[in-house]
Formats: sequence, C-alpha cells, structure tokens
Amino acid sequence: MSQLEIDSVLAQIRSLSAQTRIGTSQATAPQKSGPSEFATLLSKGIDQVNQTDQRASQLSAAFQRGEPGVELPQVMIEMQKASVSFRALTEVRNRLVSAYQEIMNMQV
Repeated sequence: MSQLEIDSVLAQIRSLSAQTRIGTSQATAPQKSGPSEFATLLSKGIDQVNQTDQRASQLSAAFQRGEPGVELPQVMIEMQKASVSFRALTEVRNRLVSAYQEIMNMQV
C-alpha cells in the first residue's frame, strides 16, 4: 500500500473523529429537534453504508476482471470498511429496537 493511500485513510479517520466530537458537543446542549431530523440522520447513515458496500463490490469486481490500477490491498481495505460500517449499522438498529421495546414495556 502506498503512502498516499495510507494518508488518505488517516485523513478519513480524522474527519470522522472530528465529526463525532462535534456531534457529541452538540448533543449536550439542549436542542429542539423533531423526528424529521432524526429520520434524516438515520437515512443518511444508511445511504453511506450502502455507498460503502457498493464501492467495495465495484472494486472487488474490477479486481476479479483484472483491471489495471486495482490492487488487492485496496480491495481488502474497502471490503473491511464496508463490513465495519454494516456491523455498526446493525448495532444501531439493535439498540433502537431495544429502546423501543423498553419504552413499550413501560407502565403508564
């Protein structure tokens, strides 16, 4: 893997980390957020996971066809990104279902 690819991955990790910190600081301040904002955020997350999966599939197919410029480490990194993002999305779904069930079991 070239230094440029490593730098690119590190830059992506740093940007995600910065976004997480911004989201955390905003979550502590009281906000008036409606269900539409949550639905929009969830939809964007699902779309990003889908795009990551599609990108990994495209790279894998290109590597299998033997296209020049597509290397195995690049394909493996994209496939791992897709796997991690899908597992994270699955965990978010599980937590949402658990919270929903807990709320539904509350006595009024």
